[in-house]
Amino acid sequence: MTEAGREKSTGLRHGWTTGACATAATTAAYTALLTGEFPDPVPIDLPHDKHPAFALAREALGDGEATVGIIKDAGDDPDVTHGALVSARVTLAPAGSGVTFRAGEGVGTVTKPGLPLAVGEPAINPVPRRLMTEHVAAVATRFGGTGDVVVEVSVENGAELARKTWNPRLGILGGLSILGTTGVVVPYSCSSWIDSIRRGVDVARAAGHTHVAGCTGSTSERTVSELYGLPEDALLDMGDFAGAVLKYLRRHPVPRLTIAGGIGKLAKLADGHLDLHSARSQVSFGALAQLVADAGGSTELVEGVRGANTALDALQQCAAAGLPLGDLVAAGARDTARGVLLGAPVEVDVVVIDRGGTIVGRA
Repeated sequence: MTEAGREKSTGLRHGWTTGACATAATTAAYTALLTGEFPDPVPIDLPHDKHPAFALAREALGDGEATVGIIKDAGDDPDVTHGALVSARVTLAPAGSGVTFRAGEGVGTVTKPGLPLAVGEPAINPVPRRLMTEHVAAVATRFGGTGDVVVEVSVENGAELARKTWNPRLGILGGLSILGTTGVVVPYSCSSWIDSIRRGVDVARAAGHTHVAGCTGSTSERTVSELYGLPEDALLDMGDFAGAVLKYLRRHPVPRLTIAGGIGKLAKLADGHLDLHSARSQVSFGALAQLVADAGGSTELVEGVRGANTALDALQQCAAAGLPLGDLVAAGARDTARGVLLGAPVEVDVVVIDRGGTIVGRA
């Protein structure tokens, strides 16, 4: 299905990544440096034959430098950078120096190995760098420039916004990352979260960690950290994306993985679901009842679990009957995980908690 078709079928409007905004800002600023005029709106070329045009929110032309700001529109995606001002300050550089990238205010700097950028580099990812470099070259060809510039990317309030992202844990300090592979933000695709999970594995591997934990939330993170003494950069904020963790570890293994979460989400994993979001998978009380039956639970208990209101309700019924439903769910979740890992050299254990963080099941 095309992007337009997906928009029409979902009713949700697509948006543009910070990388696309930075590319547009860079293009407009360099054009103004060479011509004295800012193109407004400024068109750019993105992968998959996308050719959006961006309105300029700010512009300034000085001696040997120009700055353009563009407001990021993430469409209908709940992106933390929606509405942020993404700016590029382009300065003429010595002949032969090419395009140099710098982190302006609100853009982070890489401080840990394992990311697709060297330590000390501005957190401007490879695809946005390539897009900006290509557009600088195109502007230079069109208007007679050398293509030798310094591009300083900034995001207004980026340091504050970055605290709502994985960046501090990944070792990106001082601000946001400039992201994007296609330039397009697909609403609720959660691609940035999944990308953060992958980068989290990369950072943990580069740090030499042999044990990582995929956690569904802050409570399970705290429980696992206390249980195993894991450092922060070994904790993966998995959220609902169990499949993303397992599939990436299948290709980039770490010797040991702990999966930790509440009884409800891990009951879904035990039932074979890899996306644990409430809108995309539901707890099967029939499946929980079958676990109880297979473990020798009474007919009364089996039917009680089948008719439970919540997974916690089922857990409490089983606890009163002396049957360890949490352990059964943990074992089922571990079996699902092993199936996805397809024999990769990753040992898996599972920790099930209640809402207060108390461990109610392990495998």
